[in-house]
Amino acid sequence: MTRLSLATLDALKSDVIKPAYDPARVSVGIVHFGPGAFHRAHQAAFVDALLATDRRWGICGVSLHSKGVRDALAPQDGLYTLAILDEKIEYQVLGSMREVLVGPEDIEAVLERLTRPEVQIVTSTVTEKGYCLDPNWELDFAHPDIVHDLAHPQTPKSYIGYVAEGLRRRYMAGLPPFVLIPCDNLPKNGHRLKAAVVAFVDKLDATLAANIEADLACPCTMVDSITPATDDALRERVKAAISLEDAWPIQREAFTQWVIEEHAHDGGPDWASVGVILTDNVPAYERAKLRLLNGPHSTIAYTGLHKRIESVSEAMKDAELAQLARDLMLSDVVPLLEAPKGLDLTAYSEAILKRFRNPAIRHLLSQIAWDGSQKLPIRLLSSLSEALEKGQDVSRFGVPLAAWMRFIRAKAVAGETITDPLADELIAMGKGLKDDLSDVATFLAYRKVFPEALANDSRVIAAVEGAYQTLLSREQVAA
Repeated sequence: MTRLSLATLDALKSDVIKPAYDPARVSVGIVHFGPGAFHRAHQAAFVDALLATDRRWGICGVSLHSKGVRDALAPQDGLYTLAILDEKIEYQVLGSMREVLVGPEDIEAVLERLTRPEVQIVTSTVTEKGYCLDPNWELDFAHPDIVHDLAHPQTPKSYIGYVAEGLRRRYMAGLPPFVLIPCDNLPKNGHRLKAAVVAFVDKLDATLAANIEADLACPCTMVDSITPATDDALRERVKAAISLEDAWPIQREAFTQWVIEEHAHDGGPDWASVGVILTDNVPAYERAKLRLLNGPHSTIAYTGLHKRIESVSEAMKDAELAQLARDLMLSDVVPLLEAPKGLDLTAYSEAILKRFRNPAIRHLLSQIAWDGSQKLPIRLLSSLSEALEKGQDVSRFGVPLAAWMRFIRAKAVAGETITDPLADELIAMGKGLKDDLSDVATFLAYRKVFPEALANDSRVIAAVEGAYQTLLSREQVAA
């Protein structure tokens, strides 16, 4: 079958939404690090809408490791299909991704893009671990990529290193800094990214670091849209829907949200015109999303996997898991949150539960379970700590934590790999467990995940031990 490309756009079925502009006439004004599924379904879709009236904001995607996206999209002139799977199903071809570079192969090309005057924005979806931060949310100077980049700043490996070198070259050329917009699920992501960049540069040039501290706009953001990974079933579905072959289509639900902290940017994109929320209170949106969507997502992932359930929508058919998610949201987390202006947290929670039940989206629990050591502190432990401070009952928080512990042990015993930056340490820990309540103490003593004050709290110990014993008992009955 013919491949999707600029030359074959006219061959698309009539009900497929095409770009409302000529992609060949778009210039690159945004460099994005991490052009994976979420970015191409989310930020790139907002930019696609923007290009209908302002062709300055095409995207240069930069992959720091894999060349898969580049190799899939290059023969398609950067075009790909977004399948919006909800009560109404739509297929849209996006043209906002104008090129994809691969860091290890294209270092100088990436740095050249970062130094172009017309490139005014740098965005990122590099996951929490891509910021190279330590448990205190500060730049980890012991991280191997940071060690390398400080020694060889003009051939960086890390996202931080690329940003720092790009800014240095812009200052050398007399250009203003780009606006840096992180889009990962990291609390205060803009503040922490800017602090990491300044700390990195300060090791090399204190004067430049001071200039970046004064000049660089790095707004906090919140992003939200459920985006399952692409599989062969989606490729076949898209092929039938558009009548062309697409090597890497993307799928997501209809709901999508992008919240950006208000910041000065003369001549920048008119984000509000395409539905981006500009606000002075991103943290309230961020906390609501991280704790009411991401926290329950991780909860469903580990508890669902323990029951051998594969997807979120299937897990929501399990009455016990559905009730656990709802109770955690409404009884445990909502009382801890400040509602952003105009957002009803109870209604927001119910809408999230409806999104979880969406049968058109098959979001694999195994995918959500990735990088648990990085996600749990942000998604669940932050709420748990505040609940302890307020004297709330914390027993339900013990359930996902115990389920994560059983998940690690099961993987270790089975000799399976896990996707986590601390995988080797976690697998070694899992292999050494005794398969009784002493396992809980072993995990809670792991300071790369559990802060000492929280781990030593008797209420937390009781909650996790109680949930862990329940899971152990169920396994014994099932055996």
